[in-house]
Amino acid sequence: MRELLWISPIEALAVVLATVGMYLAMLLFVRILGPRVLSGLSSFDLVAVIAFGSIIGRASLGEIPRLAGGIVALTTLLVLQGLLGIVRRQRWGALAVTSDPILLMADGQVIERHMRRCHVQPGELQSRLRLAGIRHPSEVAAVIFEPTGAVSVLRRGERIDPMLMSGVVGASLLPPDLLSDPA
Repeated sequence: MRELLWISPIEALAVVLATVGMYLAMLLFVRILGPRVLSGLSSFDLVAVIAFGSIIGRASLGEIPRLAGGIVALTTLLVLQGLLGIVRRQRWGALAVTSDPILLMADGQVIERHMRRCHVQPGELQSRLRLAGIRHPSEVAAVIFEPTGAVSVLRRGERIDPMLMSGVVGASLLPPDLLSDPA
């Protein structure tokens, strides 16, 4: 029974190293490919996220998963998440880990190069517009692909505070009449 539940200190170290390695690899892939990898925009993305978890779990726990190995891997992931939260509070850490928001539509016009950069398909954008209650592209002031992979839709009508557009790649493509005067 003991060998079914517990692991040796060497095995625990192997679980920690494998978990850290997979975590860093996934962080690197998300940084290189962008948040679209985990954005949940389609059922295909959900399947990919489940597969990622399975691969990471298998690599972390080895051939014969044991309760203690799972606890060590889970603890390691929680510690890594906590450390990443601390690192992200630092300016250099936020720049290294977080992607910039990217403008996908400005004044009702799709920005094709930004769509390609974010790996967003036209049908996915159209779906997000419908979910936001948009009936015609002329109702759109801006659509922003957020660092989380979410898509924000800003409607025409009230002017947009320029502060909301700071740091957004392509914000200069917004016509000045859509922005409020800085106070």
